Amino acid sequence: MSQADNGGPAFPVSEPALPQGMSQRDWFAGQALQGLITTDRQFTHSIPAVARLAYDYADAMLAARHKP
Repeated sequence: MSQADNGGPAFPVSEPALPQGMSQRDWFAGQALQGLITTDRQFTHSIPAVARLAYDYADAMLAARHKP
């Protein structure tokens, strides 16, 4: 199984000795999650389902970056 494209570091640093922090995929998922949990006021989805959906959005955003 190949590893998913995580987009690289969300906040890259030029110093190689410093930790790279979260990936762009995680950043995108966190941003999507904020929107998902504020609009799902009826709590119609389970928490794991909403988390998976946030990563689905993140993966779509990463894929869209490679399209003209």
